[in-house]
Amino acid sequence: MVTKTVYKQIRGFVIIWLAITIVMGTATFLAVYFNYDPADPNRDAGNPLPMGTEVESAEATEALIALPSASPQPTLTPAPATAVPTLALVEPVPTDIPPPTDLPAPTTTPTPFPVDVMNYEVGIQVQESPDLNPVNQDNWYRSVAQDLGLRWVKQQVRWEAIETEPGQFDWSVLDFVMPSARKFDIKMMLSILTAPDWAREPEAILDRQGPPADPQAFADFTAAILNRYPGQIQAIEVWNEQNIDREWTSAQGLSAASYVALLRATYETVKAIDPGIIIISGAPSPTGINDGVSAVDDFNYMDQLIDAGMLEWADCVGAHHNGYNVSPDHRYNEIPDDPSAVFRGPFDNPHHSWSFRSTLEGYVNRIRAAGRDTLLCVTEFGWPSSEDLGGARQGFEFSLDNTLAEQAAWIPLAMSNMEEWDFVWLAFIWNFNFGPQAGYAITNDNVPYSLIGPDFVFRPAYKAIKDWQREFRARTGR
Repeated sequence: MVTKTVYKQIRGFVIIWLAITIVMGTATFLAVYFNYDPADPNRDAGNPLPMGTEVESAEATEALIALPSASPQPTLTPAPATAVPTLALVEPVPTDIPPPTDLPAPTTTPTPFPVDVMNYEVGIQVQESPDLNPVNQDNWYRSVAQDLGLRWVKQQVRWEAIETEPGQFDWSVLDFVMPSARKFDIKMMLSILTAPDWAREPEAILDRQGPPADPQAFADFTAAILNRYPGQIQAIEVWNEQNIDREWTSAQGLSAASYVALLRATYETVKAIDPGIIIISGAPSPTGINDGVSAVDDFNYMDQLIDAGMLEWADCVGAHHNGYNVSPDHRYNEIPDDPSAVFRGPFDNPHHSWSFRSTLEGYVNRIRAAGRDTLLCVTEFGWPSSEDLGGARQGFEFSLDNTLAEQAAWIPLAMSNMEEWDFVWLAFIWNFNFGPQAGYAITNDNVPYSLIGPDFVFRPAYKAIKDWQREFRARTGR
């Protein structure tokens, strides 16, 4: 039998428990009420959100970003590499790299499933030797694989240059590149874009790049590549920066739904041939422009892609960011002012497009808000420097604000950040060798990003990436 004393003890416990609950609930409510900011920019570019969290469209806050002129001034001065190797076009470099193995026979079996191996890895874009000299190409790939220690290369494939007429193919560039990739055991990611005139919409403006009238025509071209190089391609990026009109001029405009139709046709075709290949959605351009004609802001465009079903037809979501004059660890609304920088965009006109970190976080937040955990593939990232070039192309003056030492510090820092953030699958440095390929012309906007500087001298970033990758491989075994 329960005594009155026990009843009193139980009643006292219940009263105390209810009082504590009410006090704690009231305190929590007040903390949320007084600290919540409905305009908090970190919803778009803050810590990655849990899956299923709604993310507000960026449309209401977009700003047109102008590119002011600039002149060089450093904001960070890490010590440059003490010894800088040089690269001769027709000599193997560095000299301590072991000679390549014999060229293996082409494989006829599907690729081992890279799509199932979701380890973070870094690669680099390598431009083919313009004279198709196999010695030069082997030098590039030997440096990438055996000196830098990278296992992936990105190769851009322009459909318009290969299938100039229906069913008539010029495979010379890929026939030249693929043997070097096999020789040095490099995984290949092909970024395929630009429809030939014969495949375009009847009303297409043919002096502007754009999609085919029939998405299956693009998928069939991709299938022709896979059938020619079976088992030699590990990933495919479907188009490039399709949120800007210079890459996607179409009668349908900058339609995310039209792009997803192209992505779906390609995904289904590729998976029927080789299901192990990673399909990467085309990376949007972080332009800061949202007029709906020349460009759609990349955050808005990512929302539209997801609404159109992109995540059903991509193993990995493509992303680009080319650094400007901002360290990779700064969110756009946390960039410390640099009074010495003449290129003022990131400091005077805050916008996520300036920030590597904010851009990637904004994408992954949208993916997670859609209830998915699809990873990013950063198919182009880097920091430009024109310190040794004597000038910069108009519109790329921010490269004059970056020293070679900053370039050498920020690329590995971004590599470490992406590994730590744990939402990036593959990341491709932009770029290895556009400097010598373009003759170091300051009018070429790819040159300031090159790891190879004037007179074929490796810039300090080359050694910094090499050191990072050596430590990464020792630590992870990859």
